[in-house]
Amino acid sequence: MSLRINDVAPDFTTDSTAGQLKFHEWVGDSYAILFSHPKDFTPVCTTEFGAVAQLAPEFEKRNTKVMGVSVDSVEEHKKWIKDIEAVAGAPANFPIIDDRDLQVSKLYDMLPADAYLPDGRTPADSATVRTVFIIGPDKKIRLMMIYPMSVGRNFAEILRALDAVQATDGVPIATPANWQPGQDVIVALSLTDEQAKEKFGDIDVKLPYLRYAKAPK
Repeated sequence: MSLRINDVAPDFTTDSTAGQLKFHEWVGDSYAILFSHPKDFTPVCTTEFGAVAQLAPEFEKRNTKVMGVSVDSVEEHKKWIKDIEAVAGAPANFPIIDDRDLQVSKLYDMLPADAYLPDGRTPADSATVRTVFIIGPDKKIRLMMIYPMSVGRNFAEILRALDAVQATDGVPIATPANWQPGQDVIVALSLTDEQAKEKFGDIDVKLPYLRYAKAPK
């Protein structure tokens, strides 16, 4: 069964570069980003893991843990980390899990259920393992992004999306197109104008169904 927004993220126990981890326990009271790759020692993936290493302070500010998935062994991951750190100029301290058996890839619907990757596989064999999940402290999936192998991920957008998820979490607002932190937000349709003013102060009514307010702090 495919995963959807607000589904509970499947739990799993796995080996990683940080030792054996139980996913829900590892997430704890934080937000989490789970992002996957088809294989170690591949060019686009190396730049992407490097981008995550560089953004470590930004994720920490947002109470967000990051976990990488790659369908190779922990031993291979540890060798690859040296390349990642050389490209990034920053330590890659986030865990990378061993998904050679495709446990997580299948749990998170990144591959067909009957996928089989033989020894000596190429990145093309696992091309569909290229997904990003943002998961809340309640362990529910808040956002999913899927990329083809040829398109490097924009981690500035992933960070922006994380900001939007956190800004709207439990608050009757949404973020408009191209929203950046600090900009006005959209009032949820569940509130009347009077309720919106009571909750957010002045509102800017563009259309009866499009009302802006200052972002709550």
